[in-house]
Amino acid sequence: MLRPGGRLTFLTNGTILMLCEPDAEDELASDRLLRDYFGMHRFEWPGAPEVEFHLGYGDWIRLLRANGFEVEDLVELRPAAGAQPVPLFADIVALEWARRWPCEELWKARKRA
Repeated sequence: MLRPGGRLTFLTNGTILMLCEPDAEDELASDRLLRDYFGMHRFEWPGAPEVEFHLGYGDWIRLLRANGFEVEDLVELRPAAGAQPVPLFADIVALEWARRWPCEELWKARKRA
């Protein structure tokens, strides 16, 4: 439970990453759109038991507002100059890719009073 005025901060995979990430586990995100943006919701990967849920920007804003939140900020993360690949993402996205497009997004919202 979040009290009125409390802040909700969460990190999610970048929307562009989800649209450019191939189904094959051994392939990195490409510079081509492979999925539709509209209707984006449930993602299942071949051979993986996990299910991921991702929304477009407008859907995120509507969902947060419908649940009593005001969006304060959306930070699209980008590796700093000189950054080294992070093992967690090295099999999903190349460092050069992440310098061009955000692979993670940090959302900040506040619960309305």
